[in-house]
Amino acid sequence: MFHRSYLLVTLGACALVFLAAFESLAVTTIMPLVSRELDGASLYALAFAGPLATGVIGMVAAGSWSDRKGPVAPLLAAVGMFVLGLLIAGTAGTMPVLVSGRLVQGLGGGALTVALYVVIARVYPPVLHPKIFAAFSAAWVIPSLVGPFAAGVVAQVAGWQWVFLGVVGLVVPALLLTVPALRGLHGTPARGTGGAAAAPAPGAAGGEAAALETAGGARPPGGPAKLALAALAALAVLGLNLSAEVQGAGGVLAAAAVAVALVAVRPLMPRGTLTARRGLPSVILTRGLASAAFFGAEVYLPYLLVERYAFAPTFAGLTLTGGAIAWAAASAIQGRLGTRLEHRRAVRIGSALVLGAVVLAFVTTVLAWPAAVAIGGWILAGGGMGLMYPRLSVMTLALSTRDTEGFNSSAMSISDSLGGALALAGTGVVFAAFSTTASTATTAASFAGVFALTAVIGVAAVAVAPRVAVVPAALRTRE
Repeated sequence: MFHRSYLLVTLGACALVFLAAFESLAVTTIMPLVSRELDGASLYALAFAGPLATGVIGMVAAGSWSDRKGPVAPLLAAVGMFVLGLLIAGTAGTMPVLVSGRLVQGLGGGALTVALYVVIARVYPPVLHPKIFAAFSAAWVIPSLVGPFAAGVVAQVAGWQWVFLGVVGLVVPALLLTVPALRGLHGTPARGTGGAAAAPAPGAAGGEAAALETAGGARPPGGPAKLALAALAALAVLGLNLSAEVQGAGGVLAAAAVAVALVAVRPLMPRGTLTARRGLPSVILTRGLASAAFFGAEVYLPYLLVERYAFAPTFAGLTLTGGAIAWAAASAIQGRLGTRLEHRRAVRIGSALVLGAVVLAFVTTVLAWPAAVAIGGWILAGGGMGLMYPRLSVMTLALSTRDTEGFNSSAMSISDSLGGALALAGTGVVFAAFSTTASTATTAASFAGVFALTAVIGVAAVAVAPRVAVVPAALRTRE
């Protein structure tokens, strides 16, 4: 992937991943401080779930746009929206304004993810897909080493606003690398020039036949209809976040919001995703469940350390450092193992590690164990994600044809984001329900409720993981 034919694309894509990684880790680190300063405890979960929800809209738009015109214009537009959101959040004086900036940022971040996946499908031959996805995970290493600590220092010395505004400065070098590298990607390249459908990825079926099931990737009709469904799903997630504010009918509204989100997102996924059909649908569903369990718990770990263990934000963010390093290390290991580690086994091991880490966080909270137990457990969670995420990405591209690369990449990213958004919205409702007052004071029960919910989601991920094996099309009628 560092051959001169791919060098600029590799560097540019990894630079953009680096940008998103630094922002994600930095914001998660400082958000407890921001919430306290802006009196925004009630909007804490929404600050994370909101961008994931609006990211669904960006993903759908970028997927359709990339399939029609290629990934260059969607990628540049995504970076522009991402920067605009950072500027709004970095100049916010109230929590609602900050959340608004995060919503705009989410639009750009969602589109960025899908556009990058299509770039990979169009540029690299399938044999390099595991390596480039491993490189994306490795692009988290430096941010994970310095991001949380640096964000805490900047927030305490210069103010949390500069954590947002400082990330904007990273866009310039990223674009300087990316724009020249993508000049040759305008339009749709000829078949067989490195697209995902040119050949199945090595080991994509764990030794099964090359006739991969791709029928589940059929797109719903009409770009405007897809965007409307994505917007409806995003609004449902936002409604779920706000349902805790409604006295008496909050539970009913929360259930209705979840139902609306699932109904809206169903046409945006391969057929059978919500029922865990074997093959591509279960790949997409596992991605969403793993994301929900991991990120639903992760954003509350620094909060737990600050509120219950009196950690400074600088050191609370080190929890994220350990998990991110483990993620990158495990991703590099699976990249080197290649076909020696079968995809389904990697996904099963990874999902089990994530579940174990969430359970450790729950037990630590309930039994008041030392914070080191939860921090150490999160290293296991990062390792699990690094092990299975690249394999899920490889399987998605291997099961895509040239005209479904954008849709399937979009579906995977939607599942990723919507899973995390629904989990964060749900944990926000649970957290508020167990809080003793409407102030920023919290109890151990609030955090325990959060980790209990994400553990249940982790159990679901472990249950679905064995169904990600690619099924030859000839066997589809037997299921």
